[in-house]
Amino acid sequence: MPEYKKTANKKPNKKKTNKVANGFRLVVFWLIILCIGGGLFMTLSGGEGGAETEKDITTVLGYANEEKLDTIIVRGNELHVIPRDGQDLPRMVSRKDGSGTLQEQGFEEAITSGKVKIKIEENVDVMGTILDIGMIVLPVVFVLLFLSYMMRQAQSMNNQSMGFGKAKARLYGNEKKRVTFNDVAGNEAAKQDLSEIVDFLKSPKKYEKLGAKIPRGVLLAGDPGTGKTLMARAVAGEANVPFFSISGSEFAEMFVGVGASRVRDLFDKAKKNAPSIIFIDEIDAVAHKRDARGGAGREDEQTLNQILVEMDGFENETGVIVIAATNRIDMLDKALLRPGRFDRHVNVTLPERKDRVEILKVHFKNKPMAKDVKIDALAAKTAGSSGADLANIANEAAIAAARAGREEITNADITEAFERIAIGPERKSKVMNDQERKITAYHEAGHAIVGHVLPDSDPVHKITIIPRGHAGGVTWFLPPEDRSYKNVYELKDILARAMGGRVAERIMFGKDGVTTGASSDLQHVAELSREMVTTEGLGNKLRDQVFNSDEVNFFGDRARNYSEKTAEVIDQEIADLGAEADKRAEVVLKANMKSLDILANALLEKETLEEDEVVKLLKGATLPEEAKLHE
Repeated sequence: MPEYKKTANKKPNKKKTNKVANGFRLVVFWLIILCIGGGLFMTLSGGEGGAETEKDITTVLGYANEEKLDTIIVRGNELHVIPRDGQDLPRMVSRKDGSGTLQEQGFEEAITSGKVKIKIEENVDVMGTILDIGMIVLPVVFVLLFLSYMMRQAQSMNNQSMGFGKAKARLYGNEKKRVTFNDVAGNEAAKQDLSEIVDFLKSPKKYEKLGAKIPRGVLLAGDPGTGKTLMARAVAGEANVPFFSISGSEFAEMFVGVGASRVRDLFDKAKKNAPSIIFIDEIDAVAHKRDARGGAGREDEQTLNQILVEMDGFENETGVIVIAATNRIDMLDKALLRPGRFDRHVNVTLPERKDRVEILKVHFKNKPMAKDVKIDALAAKTAGSSGADLANIANEAAIAAARAGREEITNADITEAFERIAIGPERKSKVMNDQERKITAYHEAGHAIVGHVLPDSDPVHKITIIPRGHAGGVTWFLPPEDRSYKNVYELKDILARAMGGRVAERIMFGKDGVTTGASSDLQHVAELSREMVTTEGLGNKLRDQVFNSDEVNFFGDRARNYSEKTAEVIDQEIADLGAEADKRAEVVLKANMKSLDILANALLEKETLEEDEVVKLLKGATLPEEAKLHE
């Protein structure tokens, strides 16, 4: 691997851009200061030093005749009087009659005999002068300011138009609060793959001497909330190289070619700072599969083509590593997934039980908890939850404790938070009449009895007829342990217990007495049945055959890769699975009518039943032979 010269990250230099504007502002500022200062100086320096005492003209005339005055300065109708040296008199100011001269007003003898000197000065109108200057200067200043503003606006618009094709990537590396691999709990395999990338950047010679080459790209794939972006932030915190982060949607624009321009600009920035890392979040926004609707005129395809060229074109030794994240790897173009572009695919899976324990410890680390709180018990109940779900549970538990006025988080707060997220918040304000409560009680009891009796079903965790979320009541099943696979027996038991509510309504209230409360159950049965037949190859007649297709035709519809006759067989298989689930649920409930009444009445009385209470109430429930799938 060649040596890459690491250059400093250059920031835009705005000194030249603002030099003219700053100089102009300085000139305008000093002009205003000079005008104000000059006016104040002329106002304050109107007399020739010292404060003046106002006297009437008769007193001044008396002083003049007594030869106590040295000079009288005449400024219009104002008389500024300066006494002789040695006289204990202050400087004085007086006014004469504007219709006559001093001689006409009694000063003729003092003037002609030399008792006082007369000095005539032009009367200066200070405020008038300031106004005259302002009338000239201020319009010029306003015009210049307006022109400056218009020039800056034009320059800003020009910069925006010139920067339209620039990448909007954010550069990380000098943050005070960094995320490291120590902050990421679980998914050790994914952390190992990414830590190798960081180690290669820090110690390239260790790998180069063995002939190893650094992967050009790493693709993080997994369900939403599993921590893909968090791991990328950990890479940014661990690596001492420039880390550019951008979202896939930031490449997309309505104008063809803009996305490709932004890709080029992003990789140019990364190459100038090589070795460096580019992180593209939600890459499926710009790199989805090309189909029959494609063409050179499509913006998304031009952007994808540019990404392909930048990642593995003629210039393939750039020192830039691309890390991308997606939760729809099935949508990505196969040209992007090949070695040479994304050499390493990292599956960020949902956390297992031991990983959930570590994740919960991280999120509860700075939260005060009661001593009897058991993180292990919460981890056992949260199978299938992502890291984001667990973080949300911890936060909701803290909110619940604060709402109740407690200073510590208790088991009750954690249970409330878990149930709020898993099955929705309680809606105690919703009022149901007695008939609706009875229907809901038998409906939920039907789910619970079928799930309790069938051998391959998960155990009942909780039953409630209190409305939660969009449901009128909830029967909650939780697996006792994490499972990676499900067999046909387990899936058919899930279908049967889902039909238990509708069947219980039909048995208790008649064929036409059933309600719309089972709509979500029926939808779940239909979706799971179709998935078993078309995706998992678990149908009866079409066993080991799959029929799902990701291909899209010219009109944007999914192409069906099987015949009309096969479609009829698929529909019949789905109907048969639903009918079988209905039949098994009916057999179980009719064989356990006593247990059904006991459980429904307990729900009407208590509204909510926990797992141990359900087990005691259903102690006498049995599994009839007709409902068995195996010995």
